[in-house]
Amino acid sequence: MTDNKITITFPDGKVIETPYRTRISDLTDNFNMDREKIFAVKVNNKVYSMEKHLKYSAEVEPVLYDSKEGIAVYRRSLCLLLAAAAYHIYPDRRLLVGHSLGSGYYYTLDTEKPICEKDIKALEQEMNALVKKNLPIESHFVSYNEAVELIEKSGLTETRRQMNFLCPPRVRINSIGDFSDLHFGPLVPHTGMLKHFELRKYGEGFLLRFPKSSDQSKIPEFVDQPKLFEIYRKYKTWGKRLGVTSVASLNELIVSRKINDFIDITETLQEKCISEIASQIAEKQTARVILIAGPSSSGKTTTSKKLALELQALGYIPKVISLDCYYVDHSRTPVDENGEPDYECLEALDIELLNKNLVDLFAEKEVIIPTYNFADGTQSFKEKNKMVLKEHEILIMEGIHGLNDKLTPKVPAEYKFKIYLSALTQLNLDDHNRIPTSDNRLIRRIVRDSQFRGKPAAGTIAMWPSVRRGEEKYIFPFQNNADAILNTALDYELSVLKIYAEPLLRCVKPSEPEYSEACRLLHFLEQFASIAPTAVPPRSIIREFIGGSAFKY
Repeated sequence: MTDNKITITFPDGKVIETPYRTRISDLTDNFNMDREKIFAVKVNNKVYSMEKHLKYSAEVEPVLYDSKEGIAVYRRSLCLLLAAAAYHIYPDRRLLVGHSLGSGYYYTLDTEKPICEKDIKALEQEMNALVKKNLPIESHFVSYNEAVELIEKSGLTETRRQMNFLCPPRVRINSIGDFSDLHFGPLVPHTGMLKHFELRKYGEGFLLRFPKSSDQSKIPEFVDQPKLFEIYRKYKTWGKRLGVTSVASLNELIVSRKINDFIDITETLQEKCISEIASQIAEKQTARVILIAGPSSSGKTTTSKKLALELQALGYIPKVISLDCYYVDHSRTPVDENGEPDYECLEALDIELLNKNLVDLFAEKEVIIPTYNFADGTQSFKEKNKMVLKEHEILIMEGIHGLNDKLTPKVPAEYKFKIYLSALTQLNLDDHNRIPTSDNRLIRRIVRDSQFRGKPAAGTIAMWPSVRRGEEKYIFPFQNNADAILNTALDYELSVLKIYAEPLLRCVKPSEPEYSEACRLLHFLEQFASIAPTAVPPRSIIREFIGGSAFKY
């Protein structure tokens, strides 16, 4: 910086000098594109709102409406718009965010009766009115005491409780007109950019639905997920009974040293759910193979081991077959649109051999389970891998395609029992901010990749979009095919994982593209008080990611 000026470099290589504290929104002409397509900006690889004042030389690039970061900014801003509308229409009722469902978030109002169509219509009309007014979405700092006053005025009960554990001298606040809420991330500059959304009645509440892809004007067709929603409802009811429904209530248990009982209760509930699934399998009587599927870091390996124990208690002898053994030779692996090997697609597996082996096993014939060498991409057959399935023996197979019947077309339906795993926490950050399931899993994977694979956080973050695309294509469409769904999230786990994840995320450099995501996750983890890893039971799913498990992997 010279003469109170800083140097700004744009994506096309253009370099300018501008005064210290120049607002980014005053430089958007340098991006040579429609301003309405720019939702935010990256400054040295960290995402900021357009009102950011530049105080140092930097490389800047626009965050566009059709980018991953742009979509996140739009959804976050849309949630604030809904909260402002609810504040105006129902000032004496709390708007509470739930979990994601398809391309939307589930909301309720704290009332003893379900929300009606009339209420939803009123909210939608108020949101559209705020969009039409094109109000600025402002972000500014206030003192801690001022923030407390604003949050109490807005009736944000859980947000106020959380402020007992985050007590900085100044607090960043977002505002639309007379409504204020805590800042959790960059937002669009004004409400006029939030034209595309849909409110839809669902259950006892409603869904706030939003565009999913680069077509910002299109709300995707609604695909119901009743089984997943029922699991969420069940866990939310459980959380309410225990009085632990938010990060604030979890932090209260930690600070008051009452967390150990909650850990025991949480782990016991999950064990009970696995036991109930084992009983379902036994009641079916005809099940010969258990197919376990779930997205990355949903705890498939530990769940398989726990389920095996439960089945043994019921008189079964479980045998495990890894779908990884059935990868075809590298020369036969399909390629994706970029010409890279696509190990996620169904065709990357030797489906014909898998089905032949299963049919032979069910006929009590001896088979040789193949071995796949990941180093050279070859499949081989060894005598030591012979297997026979006898009476009372049952197969357990886990892999991303388990719920897709194209994996096992030659296996009769009555022989199959399909389980879907989802790390679906029922906790919210506060009234209006949810904990994304994908964030929970990403943090699990960052910790595991570092602990057991020597991979830095930046490497895990870099490959995460590809993992998510595979999940969207090969796992999520088949959720409703499951005979049972298990929630593998433990409501205390992020307080443990943060101890491992925070140092790893702080090592991501501003020069790396993954820096913005690392900063976002660090801000997210700041909301949680810490729990010592020694409090985690040895058979917990969390041990799959942090180490020290009673199980061998």
